[in-house]
Amino acid sequence: MKIEYLDSTIAKKAFINAANKLDKNKEVVNELNVFPVPDGDTGINMSLTMQSAIKHIRNNNADTIDEIAKAASSGSLMGARGNSGVILSQLLRGFSKGLRGKEKINVPILANAFKHATETAYKAVMKPIEGTILTVARESAEKAEELIGKEEDIISFLEQVIIAGEDALRRTPEMLDVLKKAGVVDAGGKGLIYILKGALEAISGKIVELSNEDFEKKEIQIHEAHDNDTEIKFGYCTEFIIKKTDMEPTEFRNYISKYGDSMLVVGSDEMIKVHIHTNNPGEVLEEALKNGELIDIKIDNMRYQHENRIVNGKAKEIKKYSFIAISMGEGIKNVFEDLNVDHVITGGQTMNPSTEDILSAIDKVDGENIIILPNNSNIILAANQARELSERNIEVLPTKTIPQGISALLVFDEEIDLNDNLENMKEIINNVKTGQVTYAVRDTNINDKEIKKDDIMGISDGDIKTVGKDIDQVTIDLLKEIVTEDNDIISLFYGEEIDENKANNLAEKLQTEFNGVDIETIYGGQPLYYYLVSVE
Repeated sequence: MKIEYLDSTIAKKAFINAANKLDKNKEVVNELNVFPVPDGDTGINMSLTMQSAIKHIRNNNADTIDEIAKAASSGSLMGARGNSGVILSQLLRGFSKGLRGKEKINVPILANAFKHATETAYKAVMKPIEGTILTVARESAEKAEELIGKEEDIISFLEQVIIAGEDALRRTPEMLDVLKKAGVVDAGGKGLIYILKGALEAISGKIVELSNEDFEKKEIQIHEAHDNDTEIKFGYCTEFIIKKTDMEPTEFRNYISKYGDSMLVVGSDEMIKVHIHTNNPGEVLEEALKNGELIDIKIDNMRYQHENRIVNGKAKEIKKYSFIAISMGEGIKNVFEDLNVDHVITGGQTMNPSTEDILSAIDKVDGENIIILPNNSNIILAANQARELSERNIEVLPTKTIPQGISALLVFDEEIDLNDNLENMKEIINNVKTGQVTYAVRDTNINDKEIKKDDIMGISDGDIKTVGKDIDQVTIDLLKEIVTEDNDIISLFYGEEIDENKANNLAEKLQTEFNGVDIETIYGGQPLYYYLVSVE
């Protein structure tokens, strides 16, 4: 069967099938995590990002190729989770640009879309690293461009593009030593291959269909709240999305600024998401209707919520600073709240929040300056993407661990200016040593360490330092590796599988090993990790 053109019906099936193919194989992608830790989540992150794209295609009733591609782009942008999800959203964003205004797709158009996808993704990453999903995307796009004028059949074209991508994927361990040592290929690149194969299968007539119930179970739930105003000058919190619009978000923001305050107007290529407090929601909606179709309209009367905005009979003051932190575990959440974090997003290992989750959290705090603490290297890109989409004054402090986030908050001083605070916080996070104690989910060999499934591992700075069978001994050995004579504090955050007595017994052993160093135990309640260790 030879296919020279794709119409919108096949294009939509290709997007949906690509998401389904990835979802069916997400655990295969998860298992390619370099470290054999129980938080490999690349497959989950990419799958949730793709599902958000499909949700937007369905909800927007996208029918033309242009609409379908734009909906996939905007959906993935808002639903992007983890570094792999953010990069995937940028690939879809560039792919959408390549299909803009097209009524049908042939090989040259498809090749051009692949090229745009790769260029957009590379530009979005500050320091692109070869041997990742970027390499697989780039070499696939290069093969696609090479086939222009040589191949007319889209099925044959995609088969050759996928072969080139798989070849690049096989060579990722040659480009990244960490992959070679772990004996795996890049997980994000593997996920991209599943996406391409799913699209090809749909075009060839092989559909991997999930039921509506499956989609409903997998849809990303966004829970939004409203800003707490110091006084209710504008009584209706009005939210909606304008779709099928060519207007720039900043242009529409200027149009509606006279109707109220607390505005958040963000958008991607074909939609604008609007939040405004106003006394005239009807007039705002009328203005919006002049520029496109409206969906997801929500209007709340905030005067009924007045009691929630008053503390001890006095109106709340707008804070100079608000903090948003990402963490898992009830105890760690409590620690952040005790350090005046305004909003804690539940997430981290295995549960990376999406760009839209972070935007929703931004909408819940009212500080003039908002500082986001990702506390995980796999969340920093999504946090930065949320910052770029929002018009508020936001800083993303690149904390990669929970101890870094806590230490940064401890040196924060509200009396000094923002830049000085950021400088002090960045300095302290560079001086905090973090350790993690967890278990292996598979047999492997890393850095000449033979690791068996269920072994206990001590990890620090991206390196497996110690391996053993006993949690306490592995923790002690890990600290021997990272504690120096310059350190005087060790903090143990014990997880949900460790009780207080066991943690205190370990602290007594550590006090014997590290005489003169203060040892403190703190309930973290985090899953998967027996202990998180902070050394200062």
